[in-house]
Amino acid sequence: MKLTLRLGKRLNRSWQVDAMLMLLLGVFGAFMAIPLIYVINNAFKPLDELFIFPPKLFVRNPTFENFGDLLQVMKGSWVPFSRYIFNTFFITAAGTAGHILLASAAAYPLAKHKFRGHKVLFTIIVLSLMFSPHVTAIPNYMIMSSIGWIDSYKALIIPAFAFPLGLYLMKQFMEQIPDALLEAAKIDGASEYRIFWQIVMPLVKPAWLTLLILMMQMLWGADGGSFIYSEQLKTMHFAMGQIIQGGIARAGAGAAVAVVVMIVPIVTFLLSQSSVIQTMASSGMKD
Repeated sequence: MKLTLRLGKRLNRSWQVDAMLMLLLGVFGAFMAIPLIYVINNAFKPLDELFIFPPKLFVRNPTFENFGDLLQVMKGSWVPFSRYIFNTFFITAAGTAGHILLASAAAYPLAKHKFRGHKVLFTIIVLSLMFSPHVTAIPNYMIMSSIGWIDSYKALIIPAFAFPLGLYLMKQFMEQIPDALLEAAKIDGASEYRIFWQIVMPLVKPAWLTLLILMMQMLWGADGGSFIYSEQLKTMHFAMGQIIQGGIARAGAGAAVAVVVMIVPIVTFLLSQSSVIQTMASSGMKD
């Protein structure tokens, strides 16, 4: 089997190599899909199957009783469950939209305007990626307490605006935009705001769609237990966590909870996966 690589020509492979690669990717894909398959099957297992040891991957006698139990638990809550859903959607939507706008607006001058101190500022941003959220939890709480944002939506939404990974991603992607394109727009009389909204943002659409998925995942799974104490302001993830902690009697409802919580992030990823792949494939490219 011979592989030849010529300048300016495509790498030629035999069909045997392609088949081996597809088989290998299929094996790894199936292996990574096992946790997802297991969680989905658990949601339809009766209680006796949930406690079988060793656990079974696929359900034998599927039932919808777990989802019925989940609905009964929701109805028994003294705060309407629709309130938890609204809180989660509002925090996720506001935090994600605000972060994408702020990260994009901050990344543009860092990527395309060489002002004094821009290298130092970018170095600080990169260093901030090294800090785990657990390390900054206490300082964040002290700041939120001092400005009076404890027990409010702002305690979860505003810190999401400053998530450093989004700024780093947008800056690196904007650097790939040819400077000649922006200079041509300036010669035609376009302002910086018009260049940003009508040229830069459409060109970096794969990047901010990727950021959309990352932020939705982070905020959708946030319970806000450290900052929010009022029951009417708590998120769906917090309410679901209380259901899971109900013991053996709620094991079925807890299995249904796992599926309900992961539906939105999975659907969002499926709708944007082509842009995510394009982002990863384009990273590191220069004009």
